[in-house]
Amino acid sequence: MFKTFETELAGRKLIFETGKMAGLANGSVVVRYGDTVVMVNVTASKEPREGIDFFPLSVDYEEKLYAVGKIPGSFQKREGKPADKAILTSRAIDRPLRPLFPKDFRNDVVVVATVLSVEQDNSPEVAAMIGASAALSISDIPFGGPTAAVNVGIVDGEIIINPTEEQREKSDLNLTVAGTEEKIAMIEAGANEIPDDVMLEAIKKGHEEIKKMCQFIQKMKEEIGKPKFEYKSFEVDHEVYEYIAENFTEDMKEQVQEVDKETRDNNIAELSEKIAESYAEKFGEEALEEHKQDIGEAIYKLEKKCVRDMIFYEHKRVDGRKLDEIRPLSCEIDLLPRVHGSALFTRGQTQVLSVTTLGMISEEQTLDGIDTEESKRYMHQYNFPSYSVGEARPSRGPGRREIGHGALAEKALVPVLPSKEEFPYAIRVVSEVLSSNGSTSQASICGSTLSLMAAGVPIKRPVAGISTGLVTNPEDENDYVMLTDIQGLEDFFGDMDFKVGGTEKGITAIQVDIKVDGLSYAVIKEAFERTRIARKHILDNVMMPVISKPREEISKYAPRIIATTIKVDKIKDVIGPGGKMINKIIEETGVKIDIEEDGQVFIYSTDSEKAIQALEMVEDIARDVEVGGIYYGEVTRIMNFGAFVDLGCGGKEGLLHISKISKERIKNVEDVLHVGDKVTVKVTDIDEQGRINLTMKDLAD
Repeated sequence: MFKTFETELAGRKLIFETGKMAGLANGSVVVRYGDTVVMVNVTASKEPREGIDFFPLSVDYEEKLYAVGKIPGSFQKREGKPADKAILTSRAIDRPLRPLFPKDFRNDVVVVATVLSVEQDNSPEVAAMIGASAALSISDIPFGGPTAAVNVGIVDGEIIINPTEEQREKSDLNLTVAGTEEKIAMIEAGANEIPDDVMLEAIKKGHEEIKKMCQFIQKMKEEIGKPKFEYKSFEVDHEVYEYIAENFTEDMKEQVQEVDKETRDNNIAELSEKIAESYAEKFGEEALEEHKQDIGEAIYKLEKKCVRDMIFYEHKRVDGRKLDEIRPLSCEIDLLPRVHGSALFTRGQTQVLSVTTLGMISEEQTLDGIDTEESKRYMHQYNFPSYSVGEARPSRGPGRREIGHGALAEKALVPVLPSKEEFPYAIRVVSEVLSSNGSTSQASICGSTLSLMAAGVPIKRPVAGISTGLVTNPEDENDYVMLTDIQGLEDFFGDMDFKVGGTEKGITAIQVDIKVDGLSYAVIKEAFERTRIARKHILDNVMMPVISKPREEISKYAPRIIATTIKVDKIKDVIGPGGKMINKIIEETGVKIDIEEDGQVFIYSTDSEKAIQALEMVEDIARDVEVGGIYYGEVTRIMNFGAFVDLGCGGKEGLLHISKISKERIKNVEDVLHVGDKVTVKVTDIDEQGRINLTMKDLAD
């Protein structure tokens, strides 16, 4: 049955429609936020997926270009693989939902958010996040929501909920926050060095709107929600777990305490074999075969419990560090001789190589999405090869994780980059993860800052990244232990990965992943304080001693840029018919040239002399011809009464009369000038028809 539910979000009408479309999905809503329309459909498999030890949730945010009246630019003229922004939105939808499904649930669940129409003032990403929660809440799929989400900006010091397109352009903050009625469930932010207290206030303001939206979705659920279906539980077999815990807890505690990740993994593998042999000896080979999966899951559960108990009750970490202690740090620059900038950052067994490349403005990335951003000048890419974790898998290109981590590092660094006018280059940084034991995205931020400074990019301030973790008491949500600089094991077995990038002045990026049902304001406040202290330590004691400020000169292998600005109406003269003029400059000097629509001209060359020559040629063409002006031109035609001279200003010619060539009397022009001769002339007058008269004899002295 078709029903509509109407409310307001940030002072704008928000409408949910259900019962009209996609009737075979487990849950379906169409969200209308102004003229933005997003359809969200959720489905679940009838049977669980066998042989897995995780919840198989899949989220797809589908951008349809018809939503903004565009035809795809691909050869097939249809949407291809999702753009990076769509993948990032899929991840943002997933993160607050995933912890709210039952821990023992193994049925496939698929969430598809399809963007049907976009009004740029009303975010389709926010509509999709709210719509996914609503569709799951009213469906028969077991889900512990609702959740909701908003975007938060800061314009002229004022916190704005769901800012319009115009406000977003001026905003110092782009924060997406999701949560339940009680807690914060997800934070994703890019910011212009925002202080901790201001960021926390923005999160709280966003949560006020989230609470109202959760209450509204709950009412929808109470009115039209389906009963949740029964599912097969995949809880670890209690008897199997009890046997292993009773006999091997002390062994597990001993084997898990190891600084080296590889040694620890080997210890656990050996203990797992010992447990399997013991189980077979006690219960027989048939029982071992029958409970093979249960035994594996029980070992994982015991390892997790031992790690968490050591941290929570003993304040002891597996590598022996204190709760607020950072792993050993080191960094260096200039590892690669021919690149424009390089740096290696190491934190414990996590190691990232970041390489900077400078290019022409025309080499910036072109975007083909549903928002108004058409290109980006700074590109940050993150690669996570299998060898970084000691595995043998072929490379398949970047996945969602790689795109997400690259985007986080990009957000962290964009606020400190110079403007295009200050530094007219396209900038690409690639972070290669060489070894991974947690916090590779934060190592990427640190290494990339060093790489940019080594490349001579005049960033405002260096940026560092660090993450904190959490272990909570399941019986008391206010009883918790926080960890600074979590390694891989603490991320897997902990309740939070709270990543913050920033400068000494403030926060530039946040990404928070949690495995519990949410975070309190107290936890968020403490995480900000922990990360601020750790960032300062990394910046002052590790990064700054290696390179304290950007180099004055860029690499000799990077293109030099000379910039000038010409009048907009002169652009066509510099380019010339069919590109004749600009191609001539490029052929003669070997430079590369970018001309912007506003008249900015960027000349790129590794040879400074050639760049200056090209600049002079451009400025000659773009110059207005003025009376009294002196020009270096070329004789193009000889007549019996004088010579025509190309002044180099967009093909403009002037007449050099025979009487104006020399102070001496000349019988024939050819006695003095020939076609192709280079001459210096002065403009004496320009008549009403635009005809230009020249002289040489007045310049003889």
